[in-house]
Amino acid sequence: MIARRIPLPRRHPRDIASAQDGVTIVEFALIAPALMVLLFGALDVGHTLYMQSVLQGTVQKAARDGSLESAAGTVTTQRDAIDTMVRDQLLTLNRTATVKFNRRFYKTFSDAAAAKAEEFTDSAVGSPFRDGKCNNYESFVDANNNGRFDRDGGDSAERAGARDNVVYTVTIQYDRMFPIDRLIGGNGLTTLSAATVLSNQPFGDQSSTGTPTVAQCGLGAPNVEAPAP
Repeated sequence: MIARRIPLPRRHPRDIASAQDGVTIVEFALIAPALMVLLFGALDVGHTLYMQSVLQGTVQKAARDGSLESAAGTVTTQRDAIDTMVRDQLLTLNRTATVKFNRRFYKTFSDAAAAKAEEFTDSAVGSPFRDGKCNNYESFVDANNNGRFDRDGGDSAERAGARDNVVYTVTIQYDRMFPIDRLIGGNGLTTLSAATVLSNQPFGDQSSTGTPTVAQCGLGAPNVEAPAP
């Protein structure tokens, strides 16, 4: 038995050039990477906005709880209880997140809103330490008499008392759900923060910081701020 050779149909080069077979999968392969990046990016932004909303809501609740008596001020146990509540609420959304807390107190709401650095006299013109920072035994006005140059004009919450206003800041850092920022050299982390003002209840009269004094910043290097020794 002799096998018959089946001739293949000959196609003109123009027919090959105009062929559309399989072109859809090729086109999809071209746009798929950009489409996936866009999709994951949108999901990541949505997740970040959700985390920011939860963080802000949790901090606001802490503000309401923290305004009771001295919860925002000097009683460490009460402050720790508020911090624990905030941390537990946030960790239910991301168990590997890092949560940090910061408290700074001011005498008035206007001072808290301004968060203005204490006044200081920079080094002389031409000095390598004239860098706009209080860092080389330069004189400054210690408005709250805590012996330190305060870049935000505030003071440690440990010194807060009745009727004082504490700026309560919570910062959370966690791995992105979709770390596509690593494609452009990112670290795959998201850092969010929220702040509110806790006003201590008037269980006593507000104390005075006294008359501002003149102090000196610590010895440091140019462009590095240092507190007073």
